[in-house]
This record gives sequence, C-alpha cells and structure tokens, in this order.
Amino acid sequence: MNALYDSLLDTPTLAVALTLAAYLGGVTLFERMGRPSWCPAVLIGAVFTAAGLWLLRYDFADYQRNVAWLTLLLGPATVALAVPLYQQRQHIFALWKPILCSLPLAAVLAAFYAVLIAWLLGAPPAVLASLAPKSVTAPLAMGIQEQIGGSLSLMLGGLLITGVLTTIFVSLLARLLNITDQRILGFALGVNGHAIGIVRAFELGPKAGAFASLGMSLVGVFSALFLPLAWRLLA
Repeated sequence: MNALYDSLLDTPTLAVALTLAAYLGGVTLFERMGRPSWCPAVLIGAVFTAAGLWLLRYDFADYQRNVAWLTLLLGPATVALAVPLYQQRQHIFALWKPILCSLPLAAVLAAFYAVLIAWLLGAPPAVLASLAPKSVTAPLAMGIQEQIGGSLSLMLGGLLITGVLTTIFVSLLARLLNITDQRILGFALGVNGHAIGIVRAFELGPKAGAFASLGMSLVGVFSALFLPLAWRLLA
C-alpha cells in the first residue's frame, strides 16, 4: 500500500485529481452559499487544496511539479478572453479615450501602493518584488516575477488575496456611489482583480465581462513592460 502511495506521489495523477476535486468542491460550496462575492469559488478551492496537501502529507514542491502542465493552460485560457472582447468591440471602441487615459495611472497605483506599504513596514526586497505584480493575471505575473525576483508562492498568494478583496470592495463602492454601468464595474474588476475579477464581472453580465477582460489584458501588457524597467531603475 505504501509503495502504491509513493508511486502516486511521483506521478501527476494524485496532484491533478486533488486539484480537480478541490475545484469542483469549491464550485459546489460556492453555489450552495448563494454565490457570495466575498468568498469566490477559487478561494474555497485553494483552501480545499491546502487541506488536502496537509492531510495527504504531500510536499508542496512535488505537488507544484506534478501540476506544472495545468499551469501551462493558463496561457490559452487568457488568450481565449479575446472572444468576449470581439463580441463587445463596439462598446469598447466608443470608450477608447477614457480607457487609455485611466489605464496607466491605475496600473502604476496597483503596483505602487502595495510595494509602498510593504516597504514602510520594513519588508525585504524579495517581498517587495513578490507584491509588485499582484494585480496582473497569473501567466504574466509569473513572467514578471522571473525578471524582478521574489517568491513565486508569495506572489501567487498576493494574486489570490487581491482578487478576492477586489470583488468585495468594487461591490461595496458600487453600492455606495450608486454605480450601475457594467462597463465601469467590469473595467474596475479586471484592472484590479485579474481573473477573479473577471469571473465576478461575467456574473454581472457579458458587457461587464468583456470590459473586465480588456482591463486585465491591458494592465498585464503595461505591467510586463513597465515593472521590470521600473524595478531596475529603482534598484
């Protein structure tokens, strides 16, 4: 029995099965909870995955290695967001000026305030580098992290927390400011909350989802060009 278990640990079978089970369990629990914005399915799935690794005594380095091919699917999934962009292209072209004006400031602030807070609290450079790409979608954030350094695990944790908090605060601010325009809400969710924000945006409607996809894509491209250069200059 131990030999079988050890062999499963050395193959992707157990890691992939654990990942899929955690995801399906997260989606099921999310639906039963009434789809709350403060607790998205991806967060529940991450907790289930962590609990499974702990119960199975599965080393995280082995798990990460065995699910590496799943990580590669993030790239095609991100590219597939071009479909809703194309479907809503007329609405996007109508607002290209405010989008281009707000994008650089939003992308710079998203990276700056996290790094500034961590620096004021005395965080080392590795932590600062891990937090800088926290609002960029995972495939691009991992590429940025390879260039500027930092911890991959900490960076991915920052992505998860940022996405969850974005869905919470965008919903709260929308109520307080009486904002109902799906274009504004979707763009704010995509710029700040990356993939988790996009999931929330599509729950609001296809127009919000398209603008969230646009926001995430533009911030990702801008950050991939801006962050490594800014990091070298500041370092």
